[in-house]
Amino acid sequence: MTESEPVGLVLGTADATPLTFWVAVQPGAYLQLDDVVVTRREVPGRDPVAISGVVTQVRARHEGAQFESDVFAISAGQLPAEVQEAAEITTTRVEPEVYVPPRPGSTVFRATGDERASALYFDRMERRIPMGLGRDGAPVYLNADFLDGTRGAHVSISGISGVATKTSFATWLLYSVFHSGVLGAEAVNTKALIFNVKGEDLLLLDHPNAKLDDEARYAALGLRPGPFKSVAVFAPPRAGSAAGTPDVACRTTGVDAFYWTLEDFCTSRLLPFVFADADDERQQYTMVVHQVTAHLARSAVPADGGIVIDGQRLGSYEDLVDYICSQLSDEDARGTWAGSAVGLGTVNAFSRRLIGSKKDLSRLIRGDLPPRRAHGIDTTDAQVSVVDLHNLPDRAQRFVVGVTLRTEFERKEKAGTAKPLQFVVLDELNKYAPREGTSPIKEILLDIAERGRSLGVILIGAQQTASEVERRIVANSAIRVVGRLDPAEASRPEYGFLPASQRQRVLLAKPGTMFVAQPEIPVPLVVEFPFPSWATRPSEAGSPPETTHRSATQKADPFALAGDSTDDIPF
Repeated sequence: MTESEPVGLVLGTADATPLTFWVAVQPGAYLQLDDVVVTRREVPGRDPVAISGVVTQVRARHEGAQFESDVFAISAGQLPAEVQEAAEITTTRVEPEVYVPPRPGSTVFRATGDERASALYFDRMERRIPMGLGRDGAPVYLNADFLDGTRGAHVSISGISGVATKTSFATWLLYSVFHSGVLGAEAVNTKALIFNVKGEDLLLLDHPNAKLDDEARYAALGLRPGPFKSVAVFAPPRAGSAAGTPDVACRTTGVDAFYWTLEDFCTSRLLPFVFADADDERQQYTMVVHQVTAHLARSAVPADGGIVIDGQRLGSYEDLVDYICSQLSDEDARGTWAGSAVGLGTVNAFSRRLIGSKKDLSRLIRGDLPPRRAHGIDTTDAQVSVVDLHNLPDRAQRFVVGVTLRTEFERKEKAGTAKPLQFVVLDELNKYAPREGTSPIKEILLDIAERGRSLGVILIGAQQTASEVERRIVANSAIRVVGRLDPAEASRPEYGFLPASQRQRVLLAKPGTMFVAQPEIPVPLVVEFPFPSWATRPSEAGSPPETTHRSATQKADPFALAGDSTDDIPF
């Protein structure tokens, strides 16, 4: 006999199957959506079968009423009737696996403690990552095996911008991974690369949130609130800045400027990322892109921060673009740069596109800054590296994302081992890996989705519309998370993993509520994750504790206070 609270009996007026059944809620009790219940059935010659499930629908009706207007007579006491509530249960686990239906009239209990853990497969999770609290106020866990590549990898997060809190959940998931102890000794070396595309919200991860009043939720999940301890922030240089000053407003220290020298651009073959729109790959001038890229790699010679090509020194990205276009317009040089089979119309299309990139990329590709100065995006020092893109135009954002992802993926390939893990958080995934077309960035993201698991590269992708993201990327995401959706998007087949009732509920989900599907559990679980314990805007920023990372340009952080430690896990 279970010690859990009895809440009703298996309904006898609706079919009960091993996969779904209805429960009549007894007087004085209640069941709400997402509650976990369990019932038992005696089977001849077998151990008792425990059938556990999650409430996916609840209804209430008058028994004895025949017409809609009867409700008035019943409420006035003129017509006898009873109010009866019933809950639909979707089975999550049958133990032992004897798939028989529960018997009508069997007592149904609200599952708590070990029974709840069994119903939701938490008892089978050797390494559990706290995701948040369920509707019953108890912790909900994610199986780390489906995140770190052991049995699956990658996370897809969908929802309306500004309401679904996609980025907040992604950073919360990282915080839980780093602080829950599931990584053991590997936590020190595990890295996260976050691209910040909206405002400066993610540039203060190393500052505690002064407005946090949610410590109880952290305690319930076995975590201690606090900021991320080891953070490096990279931002593009200000436009027109001869000193390479980072273009950041919310903090004046602790930020490194990133850019690429002309030598980097040529020798590392970065030109294709200038043409990173999906539409570009459908144009004929892509063959010119690859021809010019190869020629630059062969011909460019470093020269005091700039480069020399065929005896001519080039000191800026504008100089390089103008030189390439002049060579392509010269009939004698065109064959060397673009190939003999390329027509003039194709060359002109390439040149127009390249000239249009000067305004967007001039501050990122430099020939006027010291080449030996540290200027790249280095993820090896800090545990969390944030790359700020929000001040860049779309073309420049694509360039930075494409080049950085290629660099990190190649680094992991050369390492040859999956450990330590490298998490990549990328918002607006539908822009970088759209369903239609192809581009250099999309190819890299597909490679990460399909091979990243074996290399220890874990993609946490966020998008407003999963229906517009490349199918293979979504299909390779073992964990799927949904916040609030608009009605048109919620009806798309990409959300077929949500039961009908949850498809309706995502239209009403409040910020901080997410629907999480993982392979081991048949029904997506609804979780509420805690308010961030790190600052998400300057008005929330408290004094940061000492970190294990200080940027090369950092001198004195006006926020810094030593000795304010909120976590005893080393980084």
